[in-house]
Amino acid sequence: MFISIEAGRCMGHGRCYAVAERLLTDDDEGFVVERGRTWKVPGELTAEAEAAAQACPETAIAVAES
Repeated sequence: MFISIEAGRCMGHGRCYAVAERLLTDDDEGFVVERGRTWKVPGELTAEAEAAAQACPETAIAVAES
């Protein structure tokens, strides 16, 4: 599974890293540090990736199998 976070859509609500704290981190301004990136999610964190995507009110996070 891959996760990507669209930087332009991220508004810094913080819901994503609140539900996926082993996968995502926040910066000093409250934005997710990993915004603007796509990367492979470790198998044990796929549920957190899906939860982060569902928690984002801006739909800035997408998860895909490939």
